Amino acid sequence: MTSVNTPPAPPGFSTLNPFFITRDADGLIAYLREVFGGEEHLDVRTVDIDGLLLHAELEIGGTTLMFGERKPDWPFLPQLTQIYVDDAESVLARAAARGARIVTRPTDFFGTDFARMIDPWGNMWWVWQHGEAPELDWDAAADETESASAEWSDPDLAYIHRTLIEAMPSLGAELESEPEPR
Repeated sequence: MTSVNTPPAPPGFSTLNPFFITRDADGLIAYLREVFGGEEHLDVRTVDIDGLLLHAELEIGGTTLMFGERKPDWPFLPQLTQIYVDDAESVLARAAARGARIVTRPTDFFGTDFARMIDPWGNMWWVWQHGEAPELDWDAAADETESASAEWSDPDLAYIHRTLIEAMPSLGAELESEPEPR
C-alpha cells in the first residue's frame, strides 16, 4: 500500500466530510445524535433568508457531518455513508427503535461485523464493527469473485450482496410521496 499525503484539516474534520441535503435536517441531526452520539457545532448553524437551515454540523467520532435543509425545487439526494461503531447490535436496535429499516443484519465480513440500515430520511448507512481480520489470499478471492458473477459461494457474502441489490431500488421511494416540510 502506498503512503498518501493527508492534507491538514481543522479539529473535528477529516479529509472528506459528508454533506446531507435533506428534509427536516434538524430531525436528522437529532436522530443521528441519539443513534451514534456526537456533538453539534452550534456556533456554525446558519439559517437562510427563506427560514430553511443552510448549514449545520454534527461531529461523530472525529468526523464532522454537515447538513442543510432541502429547498422545494432541490432533488432528493440520499447519502450512502460508512460508519464504524463499538457495538453494531445496539446501534441497530437504537436506530430501529427510532424508525430505521434494517437492510442487512450484522454479518461476518472477513472478520468484521457488517450491517446496513436506512434511516427515516432515506439515507443508507454501512455499519461496521471492526474485528480481527483474517489473513486473506487475495488471488484466490479475486478468482472466486470473477467466477461468482451471478452466484456467491459464501452464504454471508451472498446475503450481503442480495440485501444491497434489493434495497437500492427502493432508496428514497417512500419519501417521494411525502409533502415538503413548511
